[in-house]
Amino acid sequence: MSFLPNIVFLIFLCIGGGFFIYNIRKLIRNIRLGKAENTSGNHKERFKNMLWLALGQQKMLVRPIVGILHIVVYAGFLIINIELLEILIDGILGTHRVFAPLGKFYNSLIASFEILALLVIVSVTVFWIRRHILKIPRFHKSELKGWAKKDASNILYAEMMMMSLFLLMNAADAQLQALQVPHYIQAGTFPISQWLRPLLQNVSVGTLIIIERSCWWLHIIGILCFLNYLYYSKHLHILLAFPNTYFASVRPLGTSKVNPVVTREVKLMLDPNADSFATPQDTNPPDKFGVSDATDLTWIQLMNAYTCTECGRCTDECPANLTGKKLSPRAIMMKTRDRLEEIGRNIDKHGTFQPDGKQLLGDYITPEELWACTTCNACVEVCPVGINPLSIIMDMRQYLVMEQSVAPAELNVMMTNIENNGAPWAYSQADRAIVFDE
Repeated sequence: MSFLPNIVFLIFLCIGGGFFIYNIRKLIRNIRLGKAENTSGNHKERFKNMLWLALGQQKMLVRPIVGILHIVVYAGFLIINIELLEILIDGILGTHRVFAPLGKFYNSLIASFEILALLVIVSVTVFWIRRHILKIPRFHKSELKGWAKKDASNILYAEMMMMSLFLLMNAADAQLQALQVPHYIQAGTFPISQWLRPLLQNVSVGTLIIIERSCWWLHIIGILCFLNYLYYSKHLHILLAFPNTYFASVRPLGTSKVNPVVTREVKLMLDPNADSFATPQDTNPPDKFGVSDATDLTWIQLMNAYTCTECGRCTDECPANLTGKKLSPRAIMMKTRDRLEEIGRNIDKHGTFQPDGKQLLGDYITPEELWACTTCNACVEVCPVGINPLSIIMDMRQYLVMEQSVAPAELNVMMTNIENNGAPWAYSQADRAIVFDE
């Protein structure tokens, strides 16, 4: 018995697994560049959100047909890859269908895998038609160009190819079993691939073995390649959807994040007994108010950026975008991820981050986009995996106002009136009292 295939398999496995671990460590490193955020408490509610949104895909089912098709692909990805355990053991030990002794349970398992594989092919075909023939508008927005546009198609082709290889492998295996070829034990039920067997009726045993082995190798290599492709793809949400939905905010959507330093100052201003000349209790004020670059964001916001599926539901619901404004919540997340990746490459090259003269605000996201937001929370409400583009928008607005004193004229007038008159109107308290008395 030759051990060369086993050695080659182990080499591929080590390369694929090692590169995956390398990418995951880089991903964790980049997310940890964000600032700390308190996520303690509410564990029961967070776990419930994770089950409903990530596992149950509750928000996907708002659009039933697409939601069901997506669940089919999702289930196919998870369940069919249970077979990966058998492939790994067979590849390492040189066995064939090592779980075959499970008997009827194994046969039922293979049959369910085949049915799922067919459903995945049908679902992926529908997704391809929606994207390339029906041209659904949200798949053709200005931010989806270049790599972002190719990425989605690459995944569809890869999923279709892996499912097809799986079915063709089983068809060749079933034919070899029927011919009672040694090593190909009688195991498995093949309700779908049996329809491919007539194509292999007149094929020689040697060619059948080549077909079966080629599909087996291409299938496992495809899985390893897909695993490592995830880091460079919007499909990273397959891994990050669970932690992202767990750590998503559990506060009511209308609740705004409060800056504790600003809160303290306002309380001092409103306290008649406060000593305005006293030394501030907080001797470590923040370096800046708000956010101007990706590393000013919290680690949860950075994880949001990596989790974004680029599905466009947020932009599809955004009233600003629908009325022709430049704002696209999806673009906010994509640009944040692009800037974070640029910072990560800078660190990889220099060991530590070296100033590159760029920042998220201005070079990636413009003030025009930020001020177009109506803060309606539609993007947050509709996101299938709990992403919050609004939190990034509001933090960057805070930087514009508090650090650069840059805001739309209307907002500046309102803030000046609040400062001078205690209300957004251009009337002093005395004048307002006279009006009310009349």
